[in-house]
Amino acid sequence: MSTPSPKQAPFQRSLRERMRTRIMHWLFVLGRPMTLGVRAVVIDSDRSVLLVRHSYVAGWHFPGGGVEPGETCEQALARELMEEALVAIDGPVTLHGLFFNGRTSRRDHVAVYVVERFHVAGERAPDREILEARFFPLVGLPEGTTRATRERLAEVCERRALSSWW
Repeated sequence: MSTPSPKQAPFQRSLRERMRTRIMHWLFVLGRPMTLGVRAVVIDSDRSVLLVRHSYVAGWHFPGGGVEPGETCEQALARELMEEALVAIDGPVTLHGLFFNGRTSRRDHVAVYVVERFHVAGERAPDREILEARFFPLVGLPEGTTRATRERLAEVCERRALSSWW
């Protein structure tokens, strides 16, 4: 019997080696899980942007939240927009960028999408999570709009250079 070539050898690992690799992978995932969130830059025809104010964190932010297991980023985006602002997506969205959010944790990333085709499904009443969800003119953002929100708006609307950092 001939010796396997170096290209074949990795595919002929023993069951023990494959199990060890699988266990090491899961230990890494459990010990260092990465979190992924989505945010929506929803801009209407009047060049106003949708912002939300949460009950548990200060400031005005883009609507969004965490991507759940088994969910795509775009599914999470649609779910979060409906939950936080009663906004339904009517057409394709554009991925603006993926940002490292080191302020939250060393493993947190945020995917930001631009949404221009949508409709408002109703008026959202305040609850324990979202105190307000409103559109603001780009030239009249509310006091307390977060730095990251302002920076993403500058990238999207003023074509400023894209950052890697949230």
